Amino acid sequence: MQSYTVQPAKSVRGEIRVPGDKSISHRSIMFGSIANGVTKVSGFLRGEDALATLEAFRSMGVQIDDDGETVTIVGKGLHGLEEPIDVLDCGNSGTSMRLLTGLLSGQSFFSVLSGDKYLRARPMKRVVGPLSKMGAHIGGRAGGEKAPLAIQGSKLKGIEYDSPVSSAQVKSAIMLAGLYAEGETVVREPHLSRDHSERMLRAFGANVETFPGGVKVRGGAELTGRDIVVPGDISSAAFFMVAGSIVPGAELVIKGVGINPTRTGIIDILKGMGADLELLNVRDETGEPVADIRVRYAQLKAMAISGEVVPRAIDEFPAICVAAALAEGTTVVSGAEELRVKETDRITAMADNLRRAGVTVVETPDGMEITGVSALKACAADSFGDHRIAMSMMVAGLVAQGETTISDVDCIATSFPGFRELLEGVVQR
Repeated sequence: MQSYTVQPAKSVRGEIRVPGDKSISHRSIMFGSIANGVTKVSGFLRGEDALATLEAFRSMGVQIDDDGETVTIVGKGLHGLEEPIDVLDCGNSGTSMRLLTGLLSGQSFFSVLSGDKYLRARPMKRVVGPLSKMGAHIGGRAGGEKAPLAIQGSKLKGIEYDSPVSSAQVKSAIMLAGLYAEGETVVREPHLSRDHSERMLRAFGANVETFPGGVKVRGGAELTGRDIVVPGDISSAAFFMVAGSIVPGAELVIKGVGINPTRTGIIDILKGMGADLELLNVRDETGEPVADIRVRYAQLKAMAISGEVVPRAIDEFPAICVAAALAEGTTVVSGAEELRVKETDRITAMADNLRRAGVTVVETPDGMEITGVSALKACAADSFGDHRIAMSMMVAGLVAQGETTISDVDCIATSFPGFRELLEGVVQR
């Protein structure tokens, strides 16, 4: 396992592009594979997570070609996938496993999903439970709570499901099963989670209807292949937004970032903390809003973070914790218990790392209280095998008093290959 040492920065300045959106990249492969005709994807994220999805569909007989610029998918239609001859390896990707569980539940064949040790420890009952109510036959460790998951495809029926959590993975898994189900499938959630599945499925021709608090899917509609442009991932841009906000003298422009309203919690939170952040050249690209983001250094102030903004920023919280560690006052995060079931328990992981850096952090069951400091101490940080923890602590190291070393940074390749090089390219020392 590789470690990485970060030196403090005098400033960060420049104009950059971040890799394509991971959520949209996953879905472009999935929906293109079960559509009729050809789908061409530009801006596809070639990180390990999205590539795990790509390889899974190749294993089910889908022709997918990648020339380095465009990924071309020759769709097989709703019922054209072939039974895989081996276990489908999802690597570290919860999106791959949970969405595939929904999609595979409606097939006519048997399949098994597994992944690395971190993914095999993550909870799967949140999708297995509602899918079972639709008639899915899914077995797994701990009564279906843990992978590997064995799925015997079967005939499904639509259900109405009130999800106890706001999770795009849960919602999307049920929606994908709903494509194969008899009748209508309805999913409601406490707060609106990211809606990439709804937007893209409609673009492919699925019978999808959104309403306040949920989504309806009617089964049986055939999908048609199309061209997709994947915008820059706001979750990847978040690390640079925070770096630009906390390093004195900083000014960064991040080009072509997706600003889907269900994903812009990070922008709302940073602005609420007093960040100097501006959206430029706002535009639409294949159904997704996109903008260039300019961020300049500003002294941040603590705030309370709760309610509907939490699911809109759920993947960005490790970076938000770094911003809170440098903000004046105590930032209180609540309603974020979902952070405990990510690649690692991100509440405990960030609390542990920030304490090593001299920050007072109090954990709560659904969040944390972070009291900001004027400067971070140099420390040995632990990624816990989580890409977002690793990248967040690398950003923290830019404003630490001395060298910060982060363990096990290989995990960054799951979502942001080239992150270290891009970060070092804007750092001034």
